[in-house]
Amino acid sequence: MKNHSLITTLKNLTGNPRGCVYPEPLWGIPFNLYAPYASIYMVAIGLTDKQIGLIVSVSWGFQVLLALLSGVVTDKLGRRLTTLIFDILSWTIPSLISAVAQNFWYFLAAGIINSVWRITHNSWSCLLVEDAEEDQLVDIYTWIYIANQIVGFVAPLAGILIGIFSLVPTVRGLYFFAAFMFTLKAVVTYQMTQETKQGIIRLHETRHQSVFSVLGEYKGVFQNLLKSPATLYTAGIMLVISISAMISGSFWGIIVTEKLNVPAQNLALFPFVKTAIMLVFFFLINPVLNRLHFKLPMTIGFLGFIISQILLITAPEKGYFMLLVSVFLEACSFAAVSPLVDRLIALTIDPKERARIQSILYVGVILLTSPFGWIAGTLSTLNKDLPFVINIILFTAGAGLAYLGGKASQERQKVESPVIL
Repeated sequence: MKNHSLITTLKNLTGNPRGCVYPEPLWGIPFNLYAPYASIYMVAIGLTDKQIGLIVSVSWGFQVLLALLSGVVTDKLGRRLTTLIFDILSWTIPSLISAVAQNFWYFLAAGIINSVWRITHNSWSCLLVEDAEEDQLVDIYTWIYIANQIVGFVAPLAGILIGIFSLVPTVRGLYFFAAFMFTLKAVVTYQMTQETKQGIIRLHETRHQSVFSVLGEYKGVFQNLLKSPATLYTAGIMLVISISAMISGSFWGIIVTEKLNVPAQNLALFPFVKTAIMLVFFFLINPVLNRLHFKLPMTIGFLGFIISQILLITAPEKGYFMLLVSVFLEACSFAAVSPLVDRLIALTIDPKERARIQSILYVGVILLTSPFGWIAGTLSTLNKDLPFVINIILFTAGAGLAYLGGKASQERQKVESPVIL
């Protein structure tokens, strides 16, 4: 284990990658404590499935505008300062609102403000990768996922607290704790990083430009993006993951508690198991997969996602075994696919225009994702299985995109001999 590539990478991280990776548990710990209970907390306050779906869709609607502005803000304020300001706005403030929420309008306000994370996601991604070594990208992204998953081991604590204090008081307390931790993480990241080389260049180039002037340049950037098939395939895969993550994040807890009748305090068992499986996969399987072209592991990963969703919707009441198998497959698939997608995003984007290209990609993904919150909420009202039928269709498309994108990449390599993604 001492000579494991992931361990070696972690020890050798310096500069901004170190400053972005090391503080991640400060975000992951509070998020993993409250996230499994967010939707059923809303239900306990009095919200309906349809209202929860509406909040998700409205939030994603706001994310369209904020994602569009994210490239401009990141270039004009710098990667480091943007990350500090908008980390606090997008995570700390919504957590405080959710902690004192009394009805639908509180959660709607929290969802809208949380949509600001689209700005900090862009700036933080630039801060993470722009000065990083290319051959470390997969390991760096893997450590980001490890940092945010290993803290899943604290998730059972939330279940214990719910058993003692009941659902609503516990989740309120978890949101207050999250607000403190999110703020601490933002400050620590700011202290451990510095502006990237490309960030300094863009600060200088945009210093005397208005926001509208910088936005006006998006047309040329967009035209160049359309000429990059590799980036377009990656965008399609991003879309699949985005919609499916929104559906699962919003409605998994609902189908498990309301259809399968699993007690709320037992939900923490599943993130715990998922974390353990993903850690094993990251350390033992991913180093082998990283030697392969991305086509095979990504295609198989999406097939695993499909089977996991089928098991979820066919599980019997209190069918813990099938739920655990579903979680097992989902964890393995996520561990295989996610770092590769992030690496594809990093490698297929023009580094000189990273902030604005990412901005355009996020806008496209959000526009196509946002209606699915309302759609899934409406379908969940009719049948708790239907949102996850959508996931099955999406993952099938993802498998096709991964296969076709990989095939196109391999054909291009024969002609150009580029770096294998």
